[in-house]
Amino acid sequence: MPKRILQGTVTSNQNAQTVTVSVERRFKHPLLQKTVRKSKKYRAHDENNQFNVGDTVRIQECAPKSKTKRWEVLTG
Repeated sequence: MPKRILQGTVTSNQNAQTVTVSVERRFKHPLLQKTVRKSKKYRAHDENNQFNVGDTVRIQECAPKSKTKRWEVLTG
């Protein structure tokens, strides 16, 4: 099964080897037909602490690295 890849913006990098990435998705409301924006935060593994707040990154699913980390950063 292929691993999911998402694109988002780094919102926090205060933890060692971890970044928090906010991923936004857009969809049409089923009844109102209005475009709705929803965002979700993912904690991703950043091996070398190279990403800063505001960077756009791509994250990929991986095996659990810790209690909350199930994603790893691919590229900036």
